[in-house]
Amino acid sequence: MFLSKRVRPMLLIFASVAATAWAQQDPSSATPASPPPATSPAPIQPGQTQAPPDKRVFGVLPNYRTANETAVYTPISAKQKFVIGLKDSFDYPLFLLAGAFAGEGQLTNQNPSFGQGMAGFGRRLGTGYADQAIGNMMTEAIFPSLLREDPRYFRRGQGSKLGRTWYALTRVMVTHTDSGGTRFNFSEWVGNATATAISNAYYPDSRSVGPNIAKLCEMVGTDAISQVLKEFWPDVKRRFFQHHDKTATDIH
Repeated sequence: MFLSKRVRPMLLIFASVAATAWAQQDPSSATPASPPPATSPAPIQPGQTQAPPDKRVFGVLPNYRTANETAVYTPISAKQKFVIGLKDSFDYPLFLLAGAFAGEGQLTNQNPSFGQGMAGFGRRLGTGYADQAIGNMMTEAIFPSLLREDPRYFRRGQGSKLGRTWYALTRVMVTHTDSGGTRFNFSEWVGNATATAISNAYYPDSRSVGPNIAKLCEMVGTDAISQVLKEFWPDVKRRFFQHHDKTATDIH
């Protein structure tokens, strides 16, 4: 398989979110919702990047580049693309993710030339972080600016669970252009391919074609899974966490 063991935790999270989403009632059979309270958040304006109360899915996954798919499309500037890329690249959960990958690599002795002990862990931590940061900057800032593509994920938020899952997964293949159209997501593939090529400078054990293809597929696959999480996270949060908060308030 192209996807390495590093993607398996993401797949497990995706499976749990997908199962939760599918377990929810269909909107057609659900009890009509009561009018929202006066303190509910203001509706998202056309073209506005979503800014949910929590900026991270499950408190970990950065959620800075999610936008409303149903709004009238408004492009963002190159500066805004770089802001998104920098936020995703220097947010603290990225260090946690790199640490998890470093620990897994330490246990399985990936890249044996890194060695073991604290020195080996440090090399794996640094290269794992570099993978994530370079990939983010290439796919969210540099190539979207050069190719005039939009790096945001446009959350659908309505429709069938299967349709929304398919939509989220396929956004690594389709993207918006700054002119308002859609086309193949060159920024995702060329950006991650460039990041993979750069990584050959610091991965001496995996510079052949096979490992490079595997890494490219791993990076794109991880992005696809993260988009499914972003698509369904508001549903999961509303069903479980906000219900829990309301129950606690009622008790008091």
